[in-house]
Amino acid sequence: MQPDSAVLIHPQALVESSNLGAGTSVQAFSHVLSGARIGRGVTIGDHVLIEAEAVVGDRVTVKCGVQLWNGVTLEEDVFIGPNATFACDRSALPARTLVRAGASIGSNATIRPGLTIGPGAQVMDGAVVTRDVPPNAIVAGNPAHITGYKDTPQLALPGQVAESAALPTLHARGAVLVRLPKVVDLRGALSFGEIGAHLPFTPQRFFMVYDVPTREVRGEHAHKACHQFLVCVKGSVGVVVDDGQQRDELLLDSPRLGLHIPPMVWGIQYQFSPDAVLLVLASDRYDADDYIRSYDDFLAAVGSKAS
Repeated sequence: MQPDSAVLIHPQALVESSNLGAGTSVQAFSHVLSGARIGRGVTIGDHVLIEAEAVVGDRVTVKCGVQLWNGVTLEEDVFIGPNATFACDRSALPARTLVRAGASIGSNATIRPGLTIGPGAQVMDGAVVTRDVPPNAIVAGNPAHITGYKDTPQLALPGQVAESAALPTLHARGAVLVRLPKVVDLRGALSFGEIGAHLPFTPQRFFMVYDVPTREVRGEHAHKACHQFLVCVKGSVGVVVDDGQQRDELLLDSPRLGLHIPPMVWGIQYQFSPDAVLLVLASDRYDADDYIRSYDDFLAAVGSKAS
């Protein structure tokens, strides 16, 4: 069986698989082994090797010098830059490496076996990825660490949260920044919050997060029913709130600034300063069943509520 007639194969390419979708092109000196599954509208550059058990989704671009080994799956709309490397380690076999829809891997990046690159994530040029990359995260360095999140406005907060400056409105549905009062005298400064005036719920639990290594990421979940109120009482921490359609990123760096995260909003905390102490007030006692820890499950739950 020959590939679909709409597939363009360079005369100096070797294509042994018949599982190529319409509109796909394979450039010179590339080798696609029998059994490999290639979707529609895929672009395969020069000197690319695709082994028999690799899977490439629709509208994927694979630039020159890339090898897709058995166990590598690229979902739809993925971009793989020139000479990006999917590491192949005998000790890691039979590892399954998954690059989720819309993710981008820069030139000369290295992806260790058995990892998942989340949907919409971006791996920067030359990064060495040694752990899973969350959805929409931007990672760089060796070992790769999160430096930001794609399509996420970074909100500029008023210096020192001045009384005269308005706090920005967040895009993520229901998430709200709250200015907390400050009292200063010769003995020092005091900030406080009152239920109703500042806190939109009566706390049933609190916890503190501290001594977090700078490159570690916390949160990465949503709650079905629990509200949370975050205050960075010392140092600073970056926070992302995501309602499934819109996201915001902000820096909590003052005990005068609180962030209310309602149920069904995905929350992420990262880029902790070495001295950061994050206080979290929760509307409910701990309940493992209240957590949504998979971003796919979160999107499905948000979609079902909207429909």
